[in-house]
This record gives sequence, C-alpha cells and structure tokens, in this order.
Amino acid sequence: MEKILIVDDSLLQAAQLKSILNDEYDITIAQTAEDGLRHASAEKYSLILLDVVMPGMDGFILLKKLQEEIVTQSVPVILITSLSDIENEHRGLTLGAVDYIAKPFSPLIVKARVATHIKLYNYRKQIEIQSRTDQLTGIANRRQHDDYSVVKWKEAVRLQIPFSICMFDIDHFKTFNDTFGHPAGDKVIAAVAKTISSHLQRSTDFLARYGGEEYVAFLLGDGSEKAFGHLKKIRQAVEDLHIPHDPSVSEWVTISIGGVTIIPQAGSSYTSYLKVADTMLYDAKNFGRNRVVWADEKMRQLCEK
Repeated sequence: MEKILIVDDSLLQAAQLKSILNDEYDITIAQTAEDGLRHASAEKYSLILLDVVMPGMDGFILLKKLQEEIVTQSVPVILITSLSDIENEHRGLTLGAVDYIAKPFSPLIVKARVATHIKLYNYRKQIEIQSRTDQLTGIANRRQHDDYSVVKWKEAVRLQIPFSICMFDIDHFKTFNDTFGHPAGDKVIAAVAKTISSHLQRSTDFLARYGGEEYVAFLLGDGSEKAFGHLKKIRQAVEDLHIPHDPSVSEWVTISIGGVTIIPQAGSSYTSYLKVADTMLYDAKNFGRNRVVWADEKMRQLCEK
C-alpha cells in the first residue's frame, strides 16, 4: 500500500484528508512542520500533502527543506491551502510543489489528484531505477555509485564508523575475450557480479559495476581486518566458480581486489580514498593477481599470499 504523509497543524483538516484517502493508502499525520520533516526523512512516502499556513515553520519553508534533502527531494508534494491567490500558487510551484489544492477541497478532486501524482511518481521512480542499473549485471551502475557514495560517506562521517572501499578487477580479461569471444566475456562479467553480490547482502553493503570488467563496493561498520577477511572469501568464491580461462595465463577466471578501510573525518574526501583503493588494486595486479591487497586505518598494507 502506498504511503502518504499529511502535514497539517489542524487535526480536523488532517482527519478529513485521512478519511478521504484511508481506504486506498497508508496515512501518517504530522501536526508540525518539524515533525513532518522528521517523518519524511525517516520513512519512504509516495506523496506528501502539505498545509501552507502553520505556526513557526510554514509550509513554504518546509517545502524548501524537503527539496534540499537528497532523501526527500524526489517525493511529490501537493500544497493544501486557503491562500488561493496566483502569487502564493506561483511561489509554491516554483519551490517544487507538483500541485496546489485550495480549501475548501472536494473529496473527488483530492482523490483524483493524489492518484495521478502517485502514478507519475512510481513511473518516474521506475525510470530512475533503470537509469541507475547496469543492464548486463543487474547491479548498480557508475552513476548510482557516484550519487550514493556521497550520501553514505556523509553518514559515516556523522556516525564515525569504519568505511571500506573495495575495487575488483577480472584478471587477464582482455585475453579471455580474445580467446572465447565477447558474448562469453559478458557472461563472465555477469557471473562475477552475481558472486560478489551474493556475499554483500547487508543493508549497509553496496556494489556497482564501475566500468568494463571492474566493480566497486563499499561496506560500513567493519574494521580493516574483518573487511580484508571478507574480501578474501569473495576472491576465493570467484575462483571456485571454475570458469575456464586461457591456459596460457590462468586455469580459471579470477579477480584481484584492492581496498582501504578508514573512519571518515569532516572535510575528508571519498574520491581520495577511492584512489587509495585503486592503488591497492594496482598492487594486487603487480604482486601476481588473484589476491587481495588492503590498506588499514593507519594506511598499513595487508597482503594476501
């Protein structure tokens, strides 16, 4: 059932809206803008119905805050208000509202507009998912990685928890393609992604195809020793697929992994530590491939084999 948040200081008006929509939607009511912002940031809603005239923070200010937050900026907002003049309507739409319903409202109009905007939201969400998914592997693509890494990095800075960045590369992949052909190479890329993904199942784990035969992942909460041990298991799991390689370079398809674990500080950069992980991957290749090379919290190098 789709979830709708009603933000209105009038309990009577909120109850009226809820009674109109309650049969088809899961309704939450917030009676202050501050409470509405907390609900919108903590839960996933398909639509927000927002009263403009409220004490303290009014609906226009809340709308602006919702548009500034990454987790809420895509949720459609319909303004409900008695301020039906063109100037206020223009202000609301300019700030990012998708529609404007004037009081007194008609139940039929409320139902129709809510249904329309939830349908449009779900359509946009589906298109967005497709645009952020790698079509070959079904995991996140580089665009999603670039956006999501910013969000999770800020979270790790705020919570002061370990953040591990991992880079994976399929060993001798060009030779594999030259020997077995690109369709076989695509199957290997998909199989490796599936294997890595199966070992990264926590809600705090993230995996993306970074380009070609390369993947990037980040994990929150684990120290370097634990992350290093977990990635060694992933490397072994790929080797255990026993996908035949060109015998001149390797018996089986394998991967090399480089990574780093840090506790991010304010002002630090995700991109700079991604480069550290890439350097560790480069070392893993130079040290003979099919191994994990890691940098711990003190930038000491941990090497497998």
